[in-house]
Amino acid sequence: MAKEQPPTQTPPPPYSGYPPPFVVYPPEEPINWSEYWRVIVKNRKLIGIVTAASTLIALLVAFLLPPIYRAEVLLAPVSQDKSEGLSAIANQYGDLAALAGINLGPGKDKTAEYIAALKSRALSVSFINEENLKPILFPRNWDNENKKWKDSTKIPTDWETFKVFDEDIRTVRNDRKTGLVTLEIEWKDAALAANWANSLVKRVNTRLRNEAIEEAEKSIGYLEKQLVSTSAVEIQQAIYRLIEGQTKKKMVASTREEYAFTTIDPAVPPEKMAWPKRLLFILVGMALGLAFALIVAFWQSRQKGR
Repeated sequence: MAKEQPPTQTPPPPYSGYPPPFVVYPPEEPINWSEYWRVIVKNRKLIGIVTAASTLIALLVAFLLPPIYRAEVLLAPVSQDKSEGLSAIANQYGDLAALAGINLGPGKDKTAEYIAALKSRALSVSFINEENLKPILFPRNWDNENKKWKDSTKIPTDWETFKVFDEDIRTVRNDRKTGLVTLEIEWKDAALAANWANSLVKRVNTRLRNEAIEEAEKSIGYLEKQLVSTSAVEIQQAIYRLIEGQTKKKMVASTREEYAFTTIDPAVPPEKMAWPKRLLFILVGMALGLAFALIVAFWQSRQKGR
């Protein structure tokens, strides 16, 4: 007796060799703008009240927040003199100059170095401590009547103070097209902001000038010792020229008050506050209130239609 063959299983659709079935989607319903308008008109009181309340809250916040003023100093980095007339010495006595801390190569742009000094933690901490700014920057921790910290175990550290000063108060901007540098100070007191900005510029110029003088004096001292220890006339002449260059550098640094930055436009107490922008606060509050009111109105209409 012949065995029965099992029935062949038909593969599930789509069948092999046949295109997939064409799916017909129902046409999209057009947006019924008139229905939306009716919901808005019906809930106009709710929309008006919520929008007005949100605008009023934004207005109160804008006027209650303490004003922040921005004082700006426009600076031009000073280009340093190149080592003119010393290039011939560089080939023969470059090692001697390097030991003395003298760079006989072509003059380089020190703008990045000056900006780094202006933003440095060492300069900021020195400025904060000498001006006694910690009580001003942390008024909640300071007892102004007794002139002492409220909690002696929670005195702000130099690092915490620098972080606040660097992130929230002091900003340095460098315009690469013009090469000009802008120092910005933002604070609640306009006069203090301008004073801090001008003082920081003066302080960085003084610091870099003193460092240049000290560096030149060390180089001159080293070269004078080498001058005594050598009898070769050619080497002595080279040392004399190196000493002459360092003496000139020292004289320029000693007489130039604006050693690193020339002040083009000093900071003055600003009359307009930088923050908060009250008009922006009001517009944002109005927009948020209107959006929230519309969402509530359409949600209520949808709940009633069910």
